[in-house]
Amino acid sequence: MWRVLAEHANNIKDTHLAQFFADDSQRFGRLHSECGPLLFDYSKQRLTAETLERLFDLARQQQLPEWIDRLFCGEPVNSTEGRAAMHWALRLPEGASCVVDGQDVAGQVHEQLRRMERIVNKVHSGQWRGATGEVVTDVVNIGVGGSDLGPQMMVEALCDSAAETSSRLTVHFASTMDGSQLSQLLRTLNPHSTLFIISSKSFTTIDTLSNADTARCWLQHTLGEKPGVLHCHFVGVSSAVQKMTEWGISEEHQLQIWDWVGGRYSMWSAIGLPIALAIGMHGFRQMLAGAHLMDEHFRNADWSQNLPVLMALVGVWNTNVLGINALAVLPYDGRLKQLPLYLQQLEMESNGKSVTRDGQPVEHETCPIIWGDVGPNAQHAFYQLLHQGTEAVTCDFILPARRYEQARDEVTAELIAQHELALANCLAQSRLLALGDAALKDADQLPIYQRYRGNQPSSTLLLDELTPYSLGALIAMYEHKVFVQSVIWDINPFDQWGVEMGKKLAVDTLGWIRGQGEVSGVDSSTAGLLGRILK
Repeated sequence: MWRVLAEHANNIKDTHLAQFFADDSQRFGRLHSECGPLLFDYSKQRLTAETLERLFDLARQQQLPEWIDRLFCGEPVNSTEGRAAMHWALRLPEGASCVVDGQDVAGQVHEQLRRMERIVNKVHSGQWRGATGEVVTDVVNIGVGGSDLGPQMMVEALCDSAAETSSRLTVHFASTMDGSQLSQLLRTLNPHSTLFIISSKSFTTIDTLSNADTARCWLQHTLGEKPGVLHCHFVGVSSAVQKMTEWGISEEHQLQIWDWVGGRYSMWSAIGLPIALAIGMHGFRQMLAGAHLMDEHFRNADWSQNLPVLMALVGVWNTNVLGINALAVLPYDGRLKQLPLYLQQLEMESNGKSVTRDGQPVEHETCPIIWGDVGPNAQHAFYQLLHQGTEAVTCDFILPARRYEQARDEVTAELIAQHELALANCLAQSRLLALGDAALKDADQLPIYQRYRGNQPSSTLLLDELTPYSLGALIAMYEHKVFVQSVIWDINPFDQWGVEMGKKLAVDTLGWIRGQGEVSGVDSSTAGLLGRILK
């Protein structure tokens, strides 16, 4: 099939996107699909209906239907760790049946949701008090990777959906191992009214535990050895119950996740406690419902209308056939500023692999480089390269159709006008990237340095509005896109062995930095840098 796709690409390589649109006035109608609050427009991609049919043939050849069944049946699709990948089970509605290997998975999930809800309600109602009796006003989530990027992205994105009961609560995040984020926070926070969430699947992650130890020392130094400091000021989220207990977190303040939840897929679980504290459990459940909508759509919709399948195969076409190895994520809403960072981990940690499931070197390119920023900022940063540079880049434009319409204050009209400005810029930029000079009047009269080649492919994801429900559906769409692409490339998207060895090497290096033994067995660069540090 790869040869067939290459031949097809050769047949249409000289057709500019401007020509595709000129030849087919119904191109948008043929090349977009919808699911609930999401519309996926891929008409500005350099492909045709025939391209899709060839890509569907490739997906069938790679046994995509069978792999989707394996994913949703709880089979160990994470082959190197012998685990299932059941993040989708975290979104099952109350009363759903999901029994895997004799375990009532749905029941376990909803029991943890109820435990989460009790904590959220206690904090929101002012019943959760610090060791000296003060109401909690600040929550600090200490985690890294999937325990930080997902929750932080969601909290910032859904700031307009904050529950009234959480209006006096501020949620903060600390992840850096150098302590810089935590140091800044501890200068301003009140220890009497601060609650820390320690989120670590294994409860062994050195970055997280270093920050957690610093937070514990800060509390004990400022509050003294009062009884109940750890009990009143720490919540733990992990699959390692014993390790949480040994660290000092009370059993009643522990929330559980499972081995079948990958870190970067975990914000739907108790790892999402900061999200629930920020937007309330009703909002959190709406987020789960939106993701479940996408799960069902992915499982059941025909591929011709299936958003994750279409999105994934378009990406395969760009990466493996057109040779475009960069994807820019460009949200036109400031609330989504953290989304490109979140998607970097989701995609590059999942599919940044070069070995197939059976241990052979891959024969094709896998994950492209993911980067991006809020669109209006990016326009003044790197759009010059997109429009007139030498690199081919594909883009995902993401925007809500509506905003501020529920607001009722003296600047509502002005804010709506600003949103309309963002909408106009998003549509104009994607149009110019695709059509180039064909989008301009009298372009042939312009000097060459003002010309636009166009033919830069992009997709647009239009949300009705940015809500917990629509954002839940959007993120689940990207999750399933990653899985489909992993099937096409025959790689395991649920492990991350490339992350591990550097952390292990750091253990010996830390010993040398702390004066524990002579530096030996390293390259001259590392030895030289250590020598300068130790001076």
